[in-house]
Amino acid sequence: MWRRVALLSPMISSSSRSLTLNQAASGLKVGESFATDIIKPEERVFPPKEKAPFITFVLGGPGSGKGTQCEKIVETFGLQHLSAGDLLRREIAMHTENGDMILNLIKDGKIVPSEVTVKLIQKELESSDSRKFLIDGFPRTEENRVAFERIIRADPDVVLFFDCPEEEMVKRVLNRNQGRIDDNITTMKKRLKIFNALNRPVIDYYKNKGKLYTINAVGTVDDIFQHVLPIFNSFEQLKESSHVNPQSHLGPSLVENSS
Repeated sequence: MWRRVALLSPMISSSSRSLTLNQAASGLKVGESFATDIIKPEERVFPPKEKAPFITFVLGGPGSGKGTQCEKIVETFGLQHLSAGDLLRREIAMHTENGDMILNLIKDGKIVPSEVTVKLIQKELESSDSRKFLIDGFPRTEENRVAFERIIRADPDVVLFFDCPEEEMVKRVLNRNQGRIDDNITTMKKRLKIFNALNRPVIDYYKNKGKLYTINAVGTVDDIFQHVLPIFNSFEQLKESSHVNPQSHLGPSLVENSS
């Protein structure tokens, strides 16, 4: 019996060594396979990346005429119009959980957190079939801007600033009967002072990044729009949806690219 065991031992040992070698070889091949994938990443097949949306921010104080210009831009170039104010008001009207919180903050004279506003914008961006957006009156503050960049992880392609003298903006608001009930010269100047204090850092930031286009917002609606047209006509992704008459005379551009 011991003799048989002795005779079998070399066979068992040999078989074990063979199995170990086979496992090692197999492991080596697997390792080589992974190593090849790591060394040659260009051979991987990635799904095509979704095209980033075209985003325009439109800034301007009360009475600057930006609302009317937004309508013309949307009509002409097919951008989807988003208003941060309208989104907040919709939340309130729909009595959502956010809406109640937003209403209470406004009643208390407090500012709605930027994260709340940006997440409402994000929801619209993600649910829309459009890839071209005009966001009206946003960002109003540096906090808005930082929250947008952090949550959306995108920069605007264009930032329009409708620059208008204070006296002209006051006159427009008081003559149009569309402002706040308590609008008067004193309240308007106070609103403009707040706008400049909050919005100027945002304007300066995008000016330094070469994204800002300052529009001379004095004149008729059509005159002002002639200064806006060349900006959007310069973007290929907007040309296909443009409804501008190619024969129309744009006139000399008074647009200042503040880059």
